[in-house]
This record gives sequence, structure tokens and C-alpha cells, in this order.
Amino acid sequence: MTDAPTVPSQDGRPRSGRLPRSARKAQLLEVALTVFVEQGYHAASMDEIAERAGVSKPVLYQHFPGKLDLYLALIGTACDTVIEGVRTALASTHDNRRRVRATMELWFDYVARDDAPVRLVFESDLTSDPEVRDQLDRVTTESATAIAEVIREDAGLSDEASHLLAVALVSMGQVSARHWLDSASTVSREDAVRMLATLAWRGIGGFPKDEPHTA
Repeated sequence: MTDAPTVPSQDGRPRSGRLPRSARKAQLLEVALTVFVEQGYHAASMDEIAERAGVSKPVLYQHFPGKLDLYLALIGTACDTVIEGVRTALASTHDNRRRVRATMELWFDYVARDDAPVRLVFESDLTSDPEVRDQLDRVTTESATAIAEVIREDAGLSDEASHLLAVALVSMGQVSARHWLDSASTVSREDAVRMLATLAWRGIGGFPKDEPHTA
């Protein structure tokens, strides 16, 4: 199935021709991502997205009923990318100390990289919208769920206790990485990751299986 016929743009440039629906949708998402990252959600317009994509507004609305629908599609995919990155970091080794370092490196990599999809997760200007907030919160909850499995196996804590500690680790990694970047810290990335990983490991190391705990 192809989308509706395109029309000439206002400046006389020909718009892109017919594409299969899936290809057109992918193209629109790519263009919209660039616009949202450049301008933020509120300043971005469907008119500009359609213009840059070389399609008419009716074609754009065939795929996405509104700007929020388009934004949610992008941010959902970006959140999936971050969550999968956490799972990959955890699966990269069976050494739990190295797992802690790998996850801390991941947060620093994500906040510092010039990657448009991931920037939506950490720099969204629409956090007040409940649907967007749910997607962003999913990064913490699903990342913590993956980390909690490792904590539960290694420390023998309950599901609830393991998840609480995992949320703390995710929050520490995210917040510290953002502060490091935003403050233009003179601490090198390598040193920052090492310090955070050491702090996290020493904390988690306080919950071995063979010692009594209250959780």
C-alpha cells in the first residue's frame, strides 16, 4: 500500500513520490526526529515536518493523527534503545563488579553521545504530559527490573528489596551522568565512571547472601 499523492511544495520544489506505507512512515519519523531534537516539542510544527519530508500535511496526518502521536512514537523507540542497552551491558559479563561498571559506563555514554533518539529520552521538554512521562519512567522501571534480577540472584534479597536497590542504582547513574555533562565537570569521563562504579559496587557488596538482612 502506498500513501496519497504528493503535491508541489510552496517553494516550487517537487515533493517526494509515492512510497510504501511502512517506508513513508519511517521517513516521516526520521525527519520528525531531527525537527524535535533541533527545536523541542513545543516549537516544532507539523507544517515544517511535512515540508522537510517533502509531503503534504494530509499525507503526514494519514500516518500520525497529531504531533503528540508522532512524538510518542519516537520517544517510545528511543526508550526501548536505552533499556536494551542496559540489558546488553548486564549480559556482557558474568562478573557482577564488571556489570556495575558496564551499566555506569552506559549512562555516561548515553548522556554524552550526539545521538538524536537518545537525546529525546534525556532532554525531553514534554515531561509534563502523562503519556510521555510514562515512557520516560519506563526507562527507570524496566532498567531496574533487569538489574534487580542480578541483585536478587547475587544477594538473595526479596523481589521488592532487589528492585528498590536497582532503582537507586539506575537513578544514581542517570543523575550523576547528567550532572557531569551539564556542569562541564573537569573530572574525566573515565574517572567519573570509575568512582560511580566503585561507590555502587561497595554499596551492593554490603548485601551478600551469607549474611543476615532484614529485607
